[in-house]
Amino acid sequence: MAKRGGFPGGMGGFGGMNINQLMKEAKKMQADLESSQTELASKEFEATAGGGAILVKVSGSKTIKEIKINKDVVDPDDVEMLQDLIITCINEALRKVDDAQAAQLGKYNIPGLM
Repeated sequence: MAKRGGFPGGMGGFGGMNINQLMKEAKKMQADLESSQTELASKEFEATAGGGAILVKVSGSKTIKEIKINKDVVDPDDVEMLQDLIITCINEALRKVDDAQAAQLGKYNIPGLM
């Protein structure tokens, strides 16, 4: 007589792990993930452009914390260059946050997280 309903192997591919243990592991992973996200958000990342003429600091939650502009780079006749340097610097700082996030949170390998 054939088996009716259910999953082959009895636990649906959980390898015999009981559902309570699975839930416990999921809760631990969630707590570890939240801790990692909090730790990352508290860090600061900085980048420079124009040989140090522009400095940008951002938090791990991608909030701009500080922008410093060297007076020597401010030229009223070349505002576009200053704008480009600021954009370059901000993008570099944000890329550093993304890299740190990928390194720290990538170990969780949860689709749709990042």
